[in-house]
Amino acid sequence: MQDMTTQDWRELDALHHLAPFTDYRELRAAGTRVITHAQGHYIHDSDGNKILDAMAGLWCVNVGYGRHELVEAATAQMTKLPYYNNFFKTSNQPIIALSKRLVDLTPDGLNNVFYANSGSEANDTIIRMVRHFWALAGKPEKKTIIARTYGYHGSTIMSASMGGMKAMHAQAAQATDFTHINPPYGFLYQGNLDEAAFATQAASWLEDKIAEIGADHVAAFIAEPIQGAGGVIIPPAGYLKQVEAICRKHDVLFIVDEVITGFGRTGHWFASHGMDLSPDMMTLAKGLTSGYVPMSAVMVGDRVAARLIADGGEFYHGFTYSGHPVAAAVALANLDLIERDGLVEKIRNDTGPYLASVLAPLAAHPLVGEVRSFGLLGAIELVKDKAGPVLFDPVGQVGVICRDHAIKSGLMVRAVRDAMIMSPPLTFERDDIDLMIARVSTALDQTFEDLQTR
Repeated sequence: MQDMTTQDWRELDALHHLAPFTDYRELRAAGTRVITHAQGHYIHDSDGNKILDAMAGLWCVNVGYGRHELVEAATAQMTKLPYYNNFFKTSNQPIIALSKRLVDLTPDGLNNVFYANSGSEANDTIIRMVRHFWALAGKPEKKTIIARTYGYHGSTIMSASMGGMKAMHAQAAQATDFTHINPPYGFLYQGNLDEAAFATQAASWLEDKIAEIGADHVAAFIAEPIQGAGGVIIPPAGYLKQVEAICRKHDVLFIVDEVITGFGRTGHWFASHGMDLSPDMMTLAKGLTSGYVPMSAVMVGDRVAARLIADGGEFYHGFTYSGHPVAAAVALANLDLIERDGLVEKIRNDTGPYLASVLAPLAAHPLVGEVRSFGLLGAIELVKDKAGPVLFDPVGQVGVICRDHAIKSGLMVRAVRDAMIMSPPLTFERDDIDLMIARVSTALDQTFEDLQTR
């Protein structure tokens, strides 16, 4: 296949490959982009384009591409023990070491770990554990899990049902005993309230929903500290702390989904640290291995774990690759890199504040209704009119136009509704951030010009 052209690869892809989250007819008409290699902060395609990856793959390549330390960790472990399962009363050294490392890194009280392969599987596991926990506690009627609109917790039927993406619900992801409240999306809902008042109002939506359902029927509330795939929705200060208190008041388990926000992206090892949260359970993935191999984890708090261990009997759940030794070895090497290079502190003290400072001037652009960032997460909301603001109708088309301009200029970003989303590798320097902002600024100008000709 060495002599195949880009067109050959595209045709072969169109014949056989059903990609995730894809309009198949549209993609097969346009042709896919074939990524051939990556190094540092750049991906390269078969047409010779070099593209600055401002999405860190899919929120996950935290330490950048081509890190030989991770390749060597995988190679060494494959040579020693490439695979063995954890079903037959067995374990392996890398997974034991990783479990201790994660317990030490995450908030106090999360002293047990269950492993899976993706954030979707981790959140699916959460659902199973939560309902099993309440059944063992003699309260099987506590089944309902409350989440938020625009929340993303995965793509299995159960995890997608728990999430708040309506388009996913429309494709049969409609399992029962899930319900949703509005997110703390200040751009849409804050109005004239100050931040503290909006935090209290948004938290009250959870208490209202618990009262509506009845606390004796509510099992858990789950939230991303920052809603990533929902559009980088950043809560007002104190919101999640109030939410946690509401959960404690009504004996509802408080679950934090740190699949995107974990491992340094917010300027803390976990957003829960920066927000002073003490969740009962936490889901991890993506940055755990910097995306080099699939792996996810469920951190299980002492209250839940003690019940499962003492009274649960066999837990009929798991995967062939749960606790894979190669994935664990890569994860350990990845955590070493994050610590060695001081990436958490760098984002908190340098590149995170710098991103906020260079994003701020874009708020003056005629297409921009709001810019926001937290650590190395950023969003630029596009609007038809700043007064109001007035959103585009239909929502989503202008974001795609802007995204496509950005990619043509050599910048990989994502459009969520009409927001331009950025989540670069944690290894970005100030120069990389400057280039990212320059290219997205050009894309905004080109999009504005396109709209004037319509």
